[in-house]
Amino acid sequence: MNTVSSQPPPRRITIVSETFAPEINGVANTLKQLCRGLCTRGHEVQVVRPAQTGDKGVGELPEPGIVLHHDLVRVAGLPLPGYPGLQVGLTRRRRLCDLWRQKRPDLVYVATQGPLGVVAVAAARELGIPVCSGFHTNFHSYSRHYHAAFLSRLLERYGRWFHNRTALTLVPTRAMAARIQAMGIHPVGLWSRGVDCQLFAPGKRDPGLREAWGLQPQDRAVLYVGRLASEKNLQLAVSCFERVRALHPKARFVLVGDGPQRRRLQARHPDYIFCGIRKGEDLARHYASGDLFLFPSKTDTFGNVVTEAMASGLAVVAFDDAAASEHIRHQENGMIAALDDDEAFVEHALTLAQQNTLLGNIRQQARLDALDLDWASQVEQFEQLTLTLKRRDRCHAVTPGIPLL
Repeated sequence: MNTVSSQPPPRRITIVSETFAPEINGVANTLKQLCRGLCTRGHEVQVVRPAQTGDKGVGELPEPGIVLHHDLVRVAGLPLPGYPGLQVGLTRRRRLCDLWRQKRPDLVYVATQGPLGVVAVAAARELGIPVCSGFHTNFHSYSRHYHAAFLSRLLERYGRWFHNRTALTLVPTRAMAARIQAMGIHPVGLWSRGVDCQLFAPGKRDPGLREAWGLQPQDRAVLYVGRLASEKNLQLAVSCFERVRALHPKARFVLVGDGPQRRRLQARHPDYIFCGIRKGEDLARHYASGDLFLFPSKTDTFGNVVTEAMASGLAVVAFDDAAASEHIRHQENGMIAALDDDEAFVEHALTLAQQNTLLGNIRQQARLDALDLDWASQVEQFEQLTLTLKRRDRCHAVTPGIPLL
């Protein structure tokens, strides 16, 4: 577990994002945990985001019993193509300048690089407010999955321009840090992710749910949790499961989530179990009721579902990238394959499906290791990384002493 120095004095911190809870994705979940942790530690937090359907009062997250003391500033939004339910934010720089002149933040953290993020960075720079950014999504890598590979270089140049206008770019893994440094983005700080081990736990396993899936206690539930979209490399997950089922005919493939590929997958595989979007305790129950967890993505910057699966006591099969590269030790608490070796990914799943003892040992160790990945330490790390940031000038200066990569 991370050890961090004494708590810094309270600050006013503004978080700018085009996605936030209750939207369901890794960015929204990460920012919810960050906001909650900062408020708990005495900071005054302001969230700037597009308006959402069913918005509640200022400072309230739409979860029973959770009220955070933060200002909520809603801006207009437009739907994001290919991502139903998500929007890009639209506002004028002058509005944010006026807002921040009235009550000046000590720090602006821009989590998304859409139109709202661009305006927020410009406003913070105009007012001389320290501003840092987060690299949460590989948009330049996604382009090839949406028949727009020709945009990859353009999106990469845009990302370099955007992030280099901020004093620091935070990334969740060392592998991602190396990639964006190679893109020409500097400086970079490592800020990882935690996992809620009280919510996600093996004790949430539900025999009744498994029975509803058509499984006996000894049968295998192969689980996928996440967006059903082409950038998630779902075809590999399908191929992998079919080879598992060849050895274990009673195995079931359970997919939790939604997205543009769901209709096509359901049409081709009516025997798969499509659970749709699940939240909170219901999601935790679905995780814990599985056995093997497939994470075939090669485009995620982190992949919170990996650590959620580990916390739930699942044996994860993933590529040596993102969260898996940071937290999985091959054949100890999960199985990892080289990024260019799809066959190894499948073979690792087959090994787990065949070897009960190995499967049991990995599931147990995964839970033990997840217990060290608490959100509190990650919120403290965010505090320390951003404590001494100064406004980025034309020389791209940043205060010495920040733990950079």
